[in-house]
Amino acid sequence: MLMALAFCAVNGYIQCTSLTKFVAVSAWSPTTCLGLFLFFAGFCMNLHADHILRNLRQPGEKEYKIPHGGLFEYVSGANFTAEILEWCGFAVASGFALPTVTFAFCTACNIGPRAISHHRWYLEKFGEDYPKTRMALIPFLY
Repeated sequence: MLMALAFCAVNGYIQCTSLTKFVAVSAWSPTTCLGLFLFFAGFCMNLHADHILRNLRQPGEKEYKIPHGGLFEYVSGANFTAEILEWCGFAVASGFALPTVTFAFCTACNIGPRAISHHRWYLEKFGEDYPKTRMALIPFLY
């Protein structure tokens, strides 16, 4: 927990310093608008995926269930896909500033393998009952 706190503090400092002292982007440039759209789309998808996961089981239920709805119709790791989209949007909105691109890349490298691991677990756990067309992380591709 202390490592997570330290990471968040250092990352927040680097992002804020970069964005307030070294990066100048136009508020209404196409890149900024696209990046903000991607960020908020990812944010909303992430909230929706978390809502689906939180409500998979009724109180007292213990068995695992297959999530359905939203991005889960396309990927096993909907929350991971959405978070990667968020931070890629942040990088685009910032004009591809090095700290934001690095953070988006590191996020993908950190949670991408978790999505793949979750996908494999779902396939093993549910076998033939698991949707055949659902990918691990990237809709229609992987």
